[in-house]
Amino acid sequence: MTAITGRAAFLQLLADEGVTHLFGNPGTTELAIMEVVPQFPQLKFVLGLQEAAVMAMADGYCRASGRLAAANVHVMPGLGNAMGALYNAKFSGSPVILTAGQQEQGHGLLEPMLYEPLVPVAQPLVKWAVEVTRAADLPRIIHRAAKLALTPPTGPVFLSLPGDVLDETLEMELGRPVRVDTAVRPADDSLGKVAGMLMAAKRPAILAGQELALRDAFAEAAELAELVGAAVYGSSIPYSAQFPTEHAAFMGALTRQQKQVRATLEAHDLLLVLGADLLRMSVYSPVEPLPPGLPVIHVSERAHELGKNYRTDIAVHADVKQTLRALLPLLKVDRQAAERRLGELKAKNWSAQRDQARIDAMLAAETKPIDPQYLMLRFTETLPRDAVVVDEGLVSTYSLPRFLAMRGPRDYYGLASGGLGFAVPGAVGISLALPGRPVAVMVGDGAAMYSIQGLWTAAHHRLPITYVIANNRGYRIIKERLVAFRKTDRFTGMDLRDPDLDFVALAQSFGLAARRVADPQDIAPALREAFASGQPNLIDIRVADGFGG
Repeated sequence: MTAITGRAAFLQLLADEGVTHLFGNPGTTELAIMEVVPQFPQLKFVLGLQEAAVMAMADGYCRASGRLAAANVHVMPGLGNAMGALYNAKFSGSPVILTAGQQEQGHGLLEPMLYEPLVPVAQPLVKWAVEVTRAADLPRIIHRAAKLALTPPTGPVFLSLPGDVLDETLEMELGRPVRVDTAVRPADDSLGKVAGMLMAAKRPAILAGQELALRDAFAEAAELAELVGAAVYGSSIPYSAQFPTEHAAFMGALTRQQKQVRATLEAHDLLLVLGADLLRMSVYSPVEPLPPGLPVIHVSERAHELGKNYRTDIAVHADVKQTLRALLPLLKVDRQAAERRLGELKAKNWSAQRDQARIDAMLAAETKPIDPQYLMLRFTETLPRDAVVVDEGLVSTYSLPRFLAMRGPRDYYGLASGGLGFAVPGAVGISLALPGRPVAVMVGDGAAMYSIQGLWTAAHHRLPITYVIANNRGYRIIKERLVAFRKTDRFTGMDLRDPDLDFVALAQSFGLAARRVADPQDIAPALREAFASGQPNLIDIRVADGFGG
């Protein structure tokens, strides 16, 4: 063994665990780490200008790569800034090792500037939170943190790093990583029961979720849908691409409106949930989304989701890909009946819905301000075929799922938690994880302002990201809900006017090329030019606010 400092051991251990990107915003308590960063060229340091952006970039990188990432923030204010983005990472299951520098042990007793206990703050949103009290414990803690972050259900962990631990020098055995093999399949008895229910069903439905993308199981899920003639619905929460949209069995995503979901599912006699949340909704409704008596089979690697809210007849805690591989050979079905059911879906499937949505959108081709549905049509028509779409448009992108063809598991990333601020910096992490692929961000003006600092990092690294601001000059979703839920249109604190936000000037100040579009006929040329540039850029598109403005 050779002598090593805590700060060097920390970075070496991250590298040993396979971390290649350290996202951060350094402060005084992180100077020890920044001192040794140049000694570790295998760790790419990515600077974010505020901790929410730092955490969102790490979240995006993990979501797109499936790999471990590290993010470092500055004591209590920095962790506080990062909490909203950490909440997002919790729901997206991103394996981020989040660290914060901390005042030296003992010095914190004096309650110096910036000090507060950090572990209790992070604890509710992470799989594990701990303060390192001895440099000698760093190997055990880092290896445990990486193992926990990467073991399904994956998710962030938090470490508090006091300055005296980072400055300590001692002889240390660094150990080695441990990975848990969780690619398990169900027991034969459970598989037999699932197969029996599927073969007996006359109108089966599949609810496809993010685990199909995470485990690269689109092909197996599509084969199952064809074999049993099942209608496939996307999850109500747009974590990621969930199923090939152009497949004949795909019917589009379920909404988060309980009454609509219940009406849709009442047409079926069996619901098979593959790696999805079981009907995660948003606002309260007295109507339950799950029809009474509808049998449910739920397969997920997230045990907490199984039977969490609704009746579940068979709950299977297993890897969705391995489950499908074991299940498919057991299915002895009436192929003619399955093909007939698939044929009946054709008139109402996603492709048919897209064709109708195109007709509807074209009726607004001359409308000013621009109709959001027309914008979504033109946006999807001009996308490069290998583009990755990041969506945080809320009301403006309500129609986006009707037009956006998703073919692969890394084609799309949405808002997993409902907390705003992911898209602008998250796209940076996604682009770093998927080099060479153009990234197209559709984000509302309100959402963009939660973490606009991410534009600088995109420009600094010259990433091929096109940011499209769907600018309705207000919080339209809140206005619509005020009208729907409270029956009043007296809007207070819901307009972003007087003065208007100048996104073109903002983007240019961060180093991006930018332009504004107000004429619907200018949308397609502007988008094509932006995507073809291969450079970070922004287009501010003025869309209707839904209330006559």
